Amino acid sequence: MVIPLRHFLLALGFLAVGIGGGTVMAVTTLPGRPGLAHLHVLLVGWIAVTIMGAMTQFVPVWSGVTIYSRRVAVAQLWLVTVGLAGFGAALLAGALEWLPVGATLMLTGIWLFVYNVGRTLARARPFGFTERHFALALACFALVAPFGLLLAIDFTTPVFESLPVSRFDLHLAHATLALFGAVFATVVGALFQLGKMFTQAEPDRHSDRLLALEQLCFPAGLVALALGRGLTVEPLARAGGIAFLLGLAAFAVVIGRLLAGATVERSPMLVRYWVVVAALVTWVVLAAPTWWADPLTYESLFGHPDAQALLLLGVFGFVVIGSLYHIVPFIIWIERYSDRLGFEQVPMIDDLYDDRLERADFWATLAGFAGLSVAPLIGAPAAVVTASHVLATVGIALFIANTLLTIHRHGPDGIGGVLVSALESSEETPPAGSGEPDVDVSPEQ
Repeated sequence: MVIPLRHFLLALGFLAVGIGGGTVMAVTTLPGRPGLAHLHVLLVGWIAVTIMGAMTQFVPVWSGVTIYSRRVAVAQLWLVTVGLAGFGAALLAGALEWLPVGATLMLTGIWLFVYNVGRTLARARPFGFTERHFALALACFALVAPFGLLLAIDFTTPVFESLPVSRFDLHLAHATLALFGAVFATVVGALFQLGKMFTQAEPDRHSDRLLALEQLCFPAGLVALALGRGLTVEPLARAGGIAFLLGLAAFAVVIGRLLAGATVERSPMLVRYWVVVAALVTWVVLAAPTWWADPLTYESLFGHPDAQALLLLGVFGFVVIGSLYHIVPFIIWIERYSDRLGFEQVPMIDDLYDDRLERADFWATLAGFAGLSVAPLIGAPAAVVTASHVLATVGIALFIANTLLTIHRHGPDGIGGVLVSALESSEETPPAGSGEPDVDVSPEQ
C-alpha cells in the first residue's frame, strides 16, 4: 500500500513545480524551452506518475489478482522521477544533448510499469470495462516512451532522414497517444469505477447503451486519430477524432447520470467530478469543429487551441485531485487503523483530511480554472490570466498542503517514512496465481 502512496507523494512534488512554474511563466520569461518542460512536468510528473501509482493499487484490488512484482513497482517510480527531473533540467538549461539520457531513464521506467501491470492485468478474467481501458492505456504507454526517445535524440542528432515519417508527424502521434491514449484511457476506466463507488449508483439500461457506444468509438477513434496524424492522412484523422469525441461525450453523459443519481451526501470527490463532466462536455463541443476543420495542425493538437485549460486542469486536474482525496486517506487508513477496527475507536477515512482546507482549495482552484478557461476564449486582458494563475496556484497549494498534513498526522511513518522506509515494498509477492491479492479490503469498504 505504501508503494502507490510514494507515487502520489512524488507526483504532488511535480504538481507543485508545474503549477508554480506556470505562474512564473505567466509573469516572466524563463530560459531554454520552458513550455515543453512545463508540459512534461505536469503530464508525466504529475498525471502519469499518479496513474502508475493508481494502477499499481487498483488493478490488484479491482481485478482480484496479485501485483506481479513489488521491486519493479519501486524501480519504475525512481527511474521515471530521476529521468523526468533530468529531462526538464536539460530543457531549461538548453543542454539538449542530455535529453536522451533523461528520456532513456523515463522509457525504462515506463516499460517496467507496463510490464509489471500488464503481467498483473493478464491474469484478470473476465476483462470488464475498466480492464479493457487499462489495457489500452498500457499499450499507449508502451508506444509513447520510444517515440519520445526518438524525438529527444533528434534535437541534436537527425534520426528522421531515413524514416518514412517526419519529426512533426511523429510528434503529433506521440502527443496523441500520450494524452488521449495513455492518460484518457486510464481516466475513463478508473472514473467509471470510482463514479459508481462514490455515488453508490449503478448505470441503467440507457447508460449501458452509451457505454457500449463509448467502447466502440473511443479505441477505434483513438487508433484512427493517431495513425491519421502520424501518416498525415487527414480524412482518417478527422474520422478518428470525431469518433473519439463521440465516445467521450457518451461517457460524460454516463458519469453525469451517475452523479445525478447519487445516494450519498456531498464529498470532495463528487463535487470535483461534476466539474470534470462540465469541462469534458465543453471541451468536446469546442474540439469537434476544430478537428473537423483541420486535425493535423499543431494548433489543433489538444483540440481547440484556446481550450487547453479545460482539458489539462478541468478534466485531468479535477479528476486526479478528487480521486486522491479518497485514495490517499484510504491507503493511510488501511496501513494505520484497519487492524484496530473493533478494538478501539478509529476515525473514518474522510476524517483524515481537513474539511476547511478541502473547501478552500476547491473554490480557489475552481475560480482559477474558470478564469484560465474563459480568458483565452474571450480575449481577456493579461491581468485576468495572471490573477487566474495565482488563484489556481493557491488552490492547488492548499490541496497539496492538505494531503501532506494528512500523511504527516496519520501516516505510520510520516512523509519521510513514505519516501525512505521500505515497509516491505521491496519484498516480492507470491508467484502468479499462488494466493489472494495483497490487499483484501476494497476501496468501497
